[in-house]
Amino acid sequence: MAKDGVLQLSETLAIPRAELVYRASRAGGAGGQHVNTSSTRIELLWNVRDTQALDEAQRARVAGKLASRLDGDGWLRVVSSARRSQLQNREAAEDRLVALIAAALVVPRTRKATKPSRGAKESRLAEKKKRGDTKRQRRPDSFD
Repeated sequence: MAKDGVLQLSETLAIPRAELVYRASRAGGAGGQHVNTSSTRIELLWNVRDTQALDEAQRARVAGKLASRLDGDGWLRVVSSARRSQLQNREAAEDRLVALIAAALVVPRTRKATKPSRGAKESRLAEKKKRGDTKRQRRPDSFD
């Protein structure tokens, strides 16, 4: 994922590492003395609104899809504290950021309206007529 100063999103997109802000803090949970003394939890911040990695349309799409995860200034926050080392948590946070952005950039295909064919309509009506005839034959004869 990592190449000289950029975080690769796809073959054509990459985020400059200068745009990423990393913060390390102490992770909570089990782990004994190690967790109490080491700052292994990584918080990765990236400003979607001010990034130069995306064009205007992509920026709007990511901001719209990830609106619930952005703060008031447009910062996207990804936290990782699952691993015991800061480096592994940093890589995990980067992977999660890449996955989030890749999912947000996916443009869904537009639905193409279709109509049933004439043969399909005719066979549906024929089936309905056949079913109606079957029910009619089951009725007792009326003597009106």
